[in-house]
Amino acid sequence: MEALAEEQPMVVIKPEPEGPLALPASKPGDCPGKSSGGSPNSSHNGGRGGGVAASSAGGDGGTPKPAVPPPAAAAAAATAAPGGAAGAPAAAAEGIASQDPQTLLAVLQFLRRSNLRESEDILRREARLLEDAVGAGAQGEVDRPGAETTSALLSRVAAAGSTGPDPGPGVCSESSGPGASGAGTGNSEAASTGAASTEVAPTQVGVVAIEDQPDVSAVLSAYNQQEDPTMYEEHYSGLKHFIECSLDCHRTELSQLFYPLFVHMYLELVYNQHENEAKSFFEKFHGDQECYYQDDLRVLARLTKKEHMKGNGTIMDFRTSKFVLRISRDSYQLLKRHLQETQNNQIWNIVQEHLYIDIFDGMPRSKQQIDAMVGSLAGEAKREANKAKVFFGLLKEPEIEVPLDDEDEKGENEEGKPPKKKPKKDSMGSTSKKQDPNAPPQNRIPLPELKDSEKLDQIMNMKETRKRVRLGPDCLPSICFYTFFNAYQGLTAVDITDDSSLITGGFADSTIRVWSVTPKKLRRMKTATDLGLIDKESDDVLERIMDEKTASESKILYGHSGPVYGASFSPDRLWATDHYEPLRIFAGHFADVNCTRFHPNSNYVATGSADRTVRLWDVLNGNCVRIFTGHKGPIHSLAFSPNGRFLATGATDGKVLLWDIGHGLMVGELKGHTNTVYSLKFSRDGEILASGSMDNTVRLWDAIKAFEYLETDDFTTATGHINLPENSQDLLLGSYMTKSTPIIHLHFTRRNLLLAAGAYSSQ
Repeated sequence: MEALAEEQPMVVIKPEPEGPLALPASKPGDCPGKSSGGSPNSSHNGGRGGGVAASSAGGDGGTPKPAVPPPAAAAAAATAAPGGAAGAPAAAAEGIASQDPQTLLAVLQFLRRSNLRESEDILRREARLLEDAVGAGAQGEVDRPGAETTSALLSRVAAAGSTGPDPGPGVCSESSGPGASGAGTGNSEAASTGAASTEVAPTQVGVVAIEDQPDVSAVLSAYNQQEDPTMYEEHYSGLKHFIECSLDCHRTELSQLFYPLFVHMYLELVYNQHENEAKSFFEKFHGDQECYYQDDLRVLARLTKKEHMKGNGTIMDFRTSKFVLRISRDSYQLLKRHLQETQNNQIWNIVQEHLYIDIFDGMPRSKQQIDAMVGSLAGEAKREANKAKVFFGLLKEPEIEVPLDDEDEKGENEEGKPPKKKPKKDSMGSTSKKQDPNAPPQNRIPLPELKDSEKLDQIMNMKETRKRVRLGPDCLPSICFYTFFNAYQGLTAVDITDDSSLITGGFADSTIRVWSVTPKKLRRMKTATDLGLIDKESDDVLERIMDEKTASESKILYGHSGPVYGASFSPDRLWATDHYEPLRIFAGHFADVNCTRFHPNSNYVATGSADRTVRLWDVLNGNCVRIFTGHKGPIHSLAFSPNGRFLATGATDGKVLLWDIGHGLMVGELKGHTNTVYSLKFSRDGEILASGSMDNTVRLWDAIKAFEYLETDDFTTATGHINLPENSQDLLLGSYMTKSTPIIHLHFTRRNLLLAAGAYSSQ
């Protein structure tokens, strides 16, 4: 199906009793795992940071925002929204202050740079910084006597958060490094450059224009180690030889250490200006790393001088977040014993300072199990990250009377025969008249009352549902493809309305073009003078306000000043116009956010990022409740199943991964695409999952069979061990190829007709 072209070129148509253990401290009194600080990402406009801002509980969408500080600290802080929005509890802010003062400072700086003064004041008050710190933040008082330095503020933040109970015995379970002598040498200087670092240049937290350089210096100063640069290759080679000679079960797990150790050892050499040693180290060992880290290694190879490290987003992300490794207790004890016997203090210090070892009891994981979960910029997700309760069920549908249409009445009266029985709704179906036990409380998020127009649309939707084709392996959907020809403007985004009446395209030339795919043409509203002559009480007032003279099959919308990377039709007003600040800032990704998707119950929003992770955010409080790792490339597509229980994700690695939201586990891996998966969509009944890729194919997968047998027992949930089928081709129902058109959007109509769209490529 194709639309007519215009004259100008355009488009046509669950955990350890003591919790996860950190590695033993290098000297008595040093508690591991206390300095996993965070520092803000300061890049903007396509830089390394990734955040999403949304201002409503419902709808389908989200807007990418500039880079913001890492993990949950920033997310909790940013929920202190003005105008009646739910704010984060004071305990949360105090917890941030006690655990990560550097991050708290970074959040305050970000809020000030973004001119979010009200949010900043609320956060200061909740962190007990109001009396001491606010006075130091007046604009234009940078040079006044008594102005507070960054280090002084950090000290006050730490003091404010240290009023809680003593952690008690057992926090530092071990107090010796790998060697009895000199074990603490590598960490002593790093400890002195922590929260109250004296290397941070004085600055004023409250001033709008705040330099990023002091934060960068404080972060990178931990690399100032006094190690012999000629020993780096020997230490790394020794550990590499030990791991490769270990038993297979331990070798697979311990091999996860190679990449983070390689990166941090290289960065130490560069930071301490041992450029020749760094170059030799990189050339000798970079080929040993996994293939999915090659893009990161290319960025690393360009950092050959100390000056290159300052302001580099990738390095800041890697340095400020601990790389997470999940290792069995047996493998961990083997590693610890080796480092103690060889007194390899340098590697031990890196492991202790920069890695988070998530230890579990039981058999070591297989290579397949490990490969399925690794690949992200910061390693695997901690098991605790996916333990929060998620209300994935659907809200009870409002009671709406659906009048009988002519066909229904005819079915009842024809020869006295009763009407045909409605098809039984399957477990993946989306609508429900009963309260789902997994659904959130009805009043958890205040949803607006349905308008009359929305009720009419619901009635039309229900009528269409009665005529919906039940899909399955024996009944595949028909596919209607819309090809955009002559899209010299660069098609970058596509969306189709829920009723499948309109299709829109976003272009690199900053325009948005909308087409009608029904006989009904697009019209403009009449002028103010003509509107004044219309009888507002007439039944067809909505038709009269439109100017028939302007009717056409398409319209061009102008307003953006750059490429349009997302377009979405929405019946809600997603942005609250009575606030000039975002109601929620979801901060935690370490790279650009490429895609967003609201959960069907509107209580959560999922985000996919170039950091190769998927995160699920609670709209109510801004917390990150799920972190999914496993993709080996940036994520570009997300899709929730109609019942809200599962999530499908697609990335540049060509894989489609399936996730159980309730248990926080990967439950499936669909292989077949050879290029980026840009679009995913479940059928309306949830029976089929469609995927569209840049390899010019649409593939249909059996969703029911994929979710039929899930290992969600207590052991699997606690350890995260998963066993995926070796061959996903048993789930493939069909593959359909275009001549030369990459698929960038998929849409199931209310009757389960599949619509696909993309721009024709001559290459």
